[in-house]
Amino acid sequence: MKNITPLFYFKDHIKIVDQRKLPLELKYAYCRNEQDIFSAIKKMKIRGAPAIGVAAAFGLYLGIKDFNSKDRNDFIKRMEKVIRYLSSSRPTAVNLRWALEEVKQEVLANRGLKIDKLKGLIYNKAVKIMRDDQDRCRRMAGFAFGLIKKGDSCLTICNAGGMATSGYGTALGVFFKAKERGRKFEVFACETRPLLQGARITAWELKQKGIKTTLICDSMAASLMKKGVIKKVFVGADRVTMNGDFANKIGTYSIAALAKLHKIPFYVVAPLSTFDKKLHSGRDIPIEFRNKDEITKLYFKKSIAPSGIGVFNPAFDVTDAKLVTAFITEKGIIKPPYAKNIRKIINGRK
Repeated sequence: MKNITPLFYFKDHIKIVDQRKLPLELKYAYCRNEQDIFSAIKKMKIRGAPAIGVAAAFGLYLGIKDFNSKDRNDFIKRMEKVIRYLSSSRPTAVNLRWALEEVKQEVLANRGLKIDKLKGLIYNKAVKIMRDDQDRCRRMAGFAFGLIKKGDSCLTICNAGGMATSGYGTALGVFFKAKERGRKFEVFACETRPLLQGARITAWELKQKGIKTTLICDSMAASLMKKGVIKKVFVGADRVTMNGDFANKIGTYSIAALAKLHKIPFYVVAPLSTFDKKLHSGRDIPIEFRNKDEITKLYFKKSIAPSGIGVFNPAFDVTDAKLVTAFITEKGIIKPPYAKNIRKIINGRK
């Protein structure tokens, strides 16, 4: 099956798959300015660390394409304002700010160009970020698919597939590559409360690819591990710090701790754009808290909890580096000690 891309770009707008509608409906949303992009990211029409980074880069272009002053300094100020605005849409996934910074530095390095040229530069940089993401995902899958052996049952949580990237996937990309290479295996997908990205999107993507998949409630993972069913765990990440701690969808920490207890390899598949060079440990990662309706109402419509009940709804948790068997990146597999080896691979040293 052909990969389904979550984002399509045009000169005056972008078209995204509204992932809130999956898997029952493949519906598109159209974004024509930075406000549309902000809303799409905030409301999770588009989601997944790499995907929102790509969307933000195009959002920056949409936010400056109609700027009509000839003053370059005013243009730079406008660009920085749009960057600050888009950066505030979701606080945890570092790819969003990484992509915007990549575009900003490209502009600052060429600020002597005419403003129309700078606009074109921003657009072209956004396209490059998207294409580079596709390439990174395929390279990560190439490094990691060999970790899956014949007959393995692998576990994953949330969605780290094509819908979370530019069309191929991080953790799910490993499964896709293994399938392409004829490997016989199966996947257990956690439903991923409260927004059910695993049930709605991961199960859908894996089924589309013809990969044997079993959907489970998040709380069923421990039982499967105890029975010896799960052989490997593959997850994505929204931010990785320099010591190897990482943030991912809430529930990932529980799975990592369970995997450690049951001596099951636990792999994190993430491009280097997800590594935050400014943060030294997971204690410094900002965690996004979301609306209580995600828990108290079924799809924000039908109440499933008592009115006025207190709600704790962090979107992410942080997993300690000591629970990670290895990180798979586009430059290769990183093994402990992470504080040393992450910096080596980021700096291009072996």
